[in-house]
Amino acid sequence: MKFKIPNILTIGRLIIVPIFVVSFFVPGIVGDLVPFFLFVIASFTDYLDGFLARLYKEESRLGELLDPIADKILVSSALILLVMNGIIKNYEVIAAIIILTREILISGLREFMAKKEIKLPVSNLAKFKTFIQMFSIALLLTGETGNKIINFQDYNAQTIGIILLWLSAILTLYTGYDYLAKGIDTAISDDEKS
Repeated sequence: MKFKIPNILTIGRLIIVPIFVVSFFVPGIVGDLVPFFLFVIASFTDYLDGFLARLYKEESRLGELLDPIADKILVSSALILLVMNGIIKNYEVIAAIIILTREILISGLREFMAKKEIKLPVSNLAKFKTFIQMFSIALLLTGETGNKIINFQDYNAQTIGIILLWLSAILTLYTGYDYLAKGIDTAISDDEKS
């Protein structure tokens, strides 16, 4: 099997996840900044692997399979750790649940559509949602160290991160509904043709 650069980046993202999880439990500034940097690197490889695959026309079935899995594992791991650690708490957990539910729902929809050989393109709003989501999680991962670095009146890194998490959850609902409606419409019209 020929491994292309986009696939190597995706596999690298999967390898980063267990290191990210372990580093989250390191106390102090190291436990705040190492997970943050690992998450940022992994998030950047998500953008980079897709960009390179399109640029060099190296899109592959392996990449199509692994890329969304790697994304979901990274985001799910980060959200679960942040909830477990109490950084995301109380009603804020609803935002995390919305994001995780949409990830599972859209994965199922994409799998269903793939069986019918129908592709659902990613909208610009969904790309923006992903950026806000990754940015909010990255801010939340900085913990107390982030609060010391970013602290404007009543807004510190954690507060800004939670506000952005809610914004990404709202965008998640909208884009998730949009994908679901398009997927159902496409499936129904495809069934009517056959």
